[in-house]
Amino acid sequence: MGLAIQLAGSLVAILVLAWLAHRLGLGGDARIRSEDEARALADEALHGFEPTEIAIDKAGMGALCRDGEGRVLLLRRHGSHWASRLLDSHSHTRLDQGFLTLATADRRFGSITFDLGDKAPMWAASLRRITS
Repeated sequence: MGLAIQLAGSLVAILVLAWLAHRLGLGGDARIRSEDEARALADEALHGFEPTEIAIDKAGMGALCRDGEGRVLLLRRHGSHWASRLLDSHSHTRLDQGFLTLATADRRFGSITFDLGDKAPMWAASLRRITS
């Protein structure tokens, strides 16, 4: 009997914690679903950054945004939030069919592979124009 009460109490506690996490909006599935969302994230990352071209990963895990000055901002998911870096070189870029792998000089940022489909070769070629 005591074991059943302990089990029921544990189950109730787990359900209460799950409900509380849901109410606080924790652990959501952060993905970029539209160009408007990518624009908002780019502006949040770098105030005044206004993308003229955007390429969103097919899974929504990140995006590349280019502004009118030719700067390219890399957005990637970092847990339930977003991290960003301005690309300063193309030396960490690799194209493999429709996949574009990017990294920055900041090793802590890591690398990310975007599935850009038909847009990948165009973005890879345009990144060669970036100079440090």
